[in-house]
Amino acid sequence: MKLIIINGPNLNLLGKREPTIYGNTSFESFFEEELKEKYSNVELIYFQSNIEGEIINKIHEVGFSYDGIVLNAAAYTHTSVAIGDAVKAIETPVIEVHISNVHSREKFRHTSYIAPNAKGVISGFGLKSYELAIQSFL
Repeated sequence: MKLIIINGPNLNLLGKREPTIYGNTSFESFFEEELKEKYSNVELIYFQSNIEGEIINKIHEVGFSYDGIVLNAAAYTHTSVAIGDAVKAIETPVIEVHISNVHSREKFRHTSYIAPNAKGVISGFGLKSYELAIQSFL
């Protein structure tokens, strides 16, 4: 099984950015030390970009050949019709993931342009949200 985790803007700052919301662990550390070890039987790839077009390009690149996409588009979730359209255009199933519970935050975060085209949404379980998404594909 081949899965990719795609993270959007500012998630490269995990472990440093707003630790009361996002925790103290960098995503790279979590990915290498926990996810890759726990799911060693899965080909697990990680991609992060702060640039909307790069995220869309990656979705297009893997959207017809991978078994699943775990997508945390971060703030683009609530603003990017283009990323929502990219998810709709591909065949690979997508799980939308959020570290925080977006529904307990600002009202603009309650809208997702990805969710209508995603297989499912996981929100509010911290970094464990990624693990839950991976499990959904297994």
